[in-house]
Amino acid sequence: MPNLSWRHHALIQTLLSRGPLKEDEFLSIFAVVSGKKQALDSSDKEFSDYLLNITKELAFVRFELRAFRNQYDGEVYYGVVNNVADEQAKLGTKYTVPQIAFYKGIIEAIAQDTTASGCITNIDALNIRLENQNGIGSQSPSGTSTVPYAFKNFTISQKDKTIDELVQDRWLCSIPDGKIGLGVRSFLDLRSWFRSNDVTSCEICNEAGVKAELCQKEDCNTRIHHYCLKKKFSQRMAEKVCPSCGTEWPSGSIFEEAKEDEGEEEDRGEPSQYQAAEPSSAGMRKKRRSVKSERVDTVGEGRRRTSEPVQELRRTTRQTSEPVQKLKRTTRSAAQRR
Repeated sequence: MPNLSWRHHALIQTLLSRGPLKEDEFLSIFAVVSGKKQALDSSDKEFSDYLLNITKELAFVRFELRAFRNQYDGEVYYGVVNNVADEQAKLGTKYTVPQIAFYKGIIEAIAQDTTASGCITNIDALNIRLENQNGIGSQSPSGTSTVPYAFKNFTISQKDKTIDELVQDRWLCSIPDGKIGLGVRSFLDLRSWFRSNDVTSCEICNEAGVKAELCQKEDCNTRIHHYCLKKKFSQRMAEKVCPSCGTEWPSGSIFEEAKEDEGEEEDRGEPSQYQAAEPSSAGMRKKRRSVKSERVDTVGEGRRRTSEPVQELRRTTRQTSEPVQKLKRTTRSAAQRR
């Protein structure tokens, strides 16, 4: 069994007390706890080793440290989740049985939406009937279903108050257009629930496609998260088609965002993943002309620089030869007189 230090305990306590944390915030806390001063990312080996040791230790008490992605903004979060969904685990919640049933009705309405919009209107949420939830009520001897009194008297005002509490506790979230979506704690805790209830998964990351884009072909059930689609289409060589049926993916804002991301990579001087290894012919011709002109300038400059010492050497040689000629004439005259 791995031995956890106070640093591991501090990370666990942070997630338990604060709830799911964004990746950059969690990395900042880890940097402080571990004494690291440089910037970190999730690929750091020491960070990965810490999480692995924590995960092994939490497994003994049926807890798990998970990383997950919020399907509305694409941000990565870290959190601790209870893997046991029994009656004893339900004792740890502050919500009443009608409130839990109401929350279950909301997530079912959102997850089973065939348009994968990931949300419902506030009016639709308030109109959810608790007696329609599975497992609520019991059969009387006459065969009729009886609904508990607490469910029948769960008023609209109580539902509205419950929605506010669920949003505050991040089980639900408020979307700017006035609708209700799933919160980060729902994405953290409900991974197994999504799979057991046959919520269609994203074709790229294999996580539940609660908020996703749909293939336009009628008999194709492909769903892809917005952030997965953006990453896929930002690759230059990637075809803009459905990976399952090959149908052309409808153009829209996702293509514009992919182009913007590609433009940002070029502005930073970073080649995209599928950028051609060799430059274009026009670029090569331009480069050759530039190199040729540089060579011409260099050669011309070299010739000018070489010619100057040569001319100077010629002048120096000419000046040096005059005394030699004079000395020869003087020697010849002296010989004649003898």
